Amino acid sequence: MRLIAEDVAARRGEDLIFVNVSFQLAPGEAMVLTGRNGSGKSTLLRVVAGLLRPETGRVEAVFRDGRERRPAREVSHYLGHRNAMKQELTVIENLAFWQAYLGDFEGGEGRSIEAAADSVGLGGITHLPFGYLSAGQQRRFAMAKLLVAHRPVWILDEPTAALDASADQMFAGLVHEHLARGGIAIAATHQPLGLRDAKTLVMKGFEYRETGEMA
Repeated sequence: MRLIAEDVAARRGEDLIFVNVSFQLAPGEAMVLTGRNGSGKSTLLRVVAGLLRPETGRVEAVFRDGRERRPAREVSHYLGHRNAMKQELTVIENLAFWQAYLGDFEGGEGRSIEAAADSVGLGGITHLPFGYLSAGQQRRFAMAKLLVAHRPVWILDEPTAALDASADQMFAGLVHEHLARGGIAIAATHQPLGLRDAKTLVMKGFEYRETGEMA
């Protein structure tokens, strides 16, 4: 499977944020989005995840040498700025919801909830209400959502913001493991994730009008 974006443009309100964004990622590849605030990094990720409709262009998962195409959202996990977990529910209840809602994409199998908790360094406390946990613990369990259901593409928007160095290293290890298994990752971040050999897409907004370039 390859992830292909072709001539994507997106709008915020009445204004176009970017146009003509194209890229291609193969199994095992990662791409990091960079650029100034407001250049469209988060917007592009939301378009890839299917949370926003592109103004033009398309983002698709391509299978079997192009003979089969599916919307990228069908093969993707999205980890945004918010944890997307209910405060009053236990960690088990939250992760069980996402495990059932997302399901496994063909060709892989998610981890059990306890195994995912162990992978983010928080085994043994999944019985606690999510709202009882510290902000760092909550973010780690939000990362565990990526593990409980198999999806080939991870879409990551500032995944380690406000976390300590050990959490950064732990998450980088999870991403590397995902890539080693043939997964794909696309991330917007101001902090290095330690992704070796990652591609870079520099979002430049509408500088293309002057330079003729568009990331």
